[in-house]
Amino acid sequence: QVQLVESGGGLVQPGGSLRLSCAASRSIFSINTMVMGWYRQVIGKERELVATITSGSSTTYADSVKARFTISRDNAKATVYLQMNSLKPEDTALYYCHVIYVRLGRTYEYWGQGTQVIVSS
Repeated sequence: QVQLVESGGGLVQPGGSLRLSCAASRSIFSINTMVMGWYRQVIGKERELVATITSGSSTTYADSVKARFTISRDNAKATVYLQMNSLKPEDTALYYCHVIYVRLGRTYEYWGQGTQVIVSS
């Protein structure tokens, strides 16, 4: 029923920019108890929370990406974005889209398959 499909990853030089997109099932974007987020993971390390955005558009960021990354959403397109500027080699990771929400007293959680970001000269 619910799918998250990431896109926009790729290879960029340090200091460059990328914009990741996460297209979701339209039905969940009308839920006002949801939180969507971007996570990233490198082999051998724990999956790290990068940024979150609520249905009311409140946002949070990891300290490592503050002032460089911006999370946003477009309900009409059922899409969440992650604008990444001033990219550093340490931003290299597999980036995952994530959603958690409550409907009729039940909690639901979904993950995308991930999109690769490589920052290298």
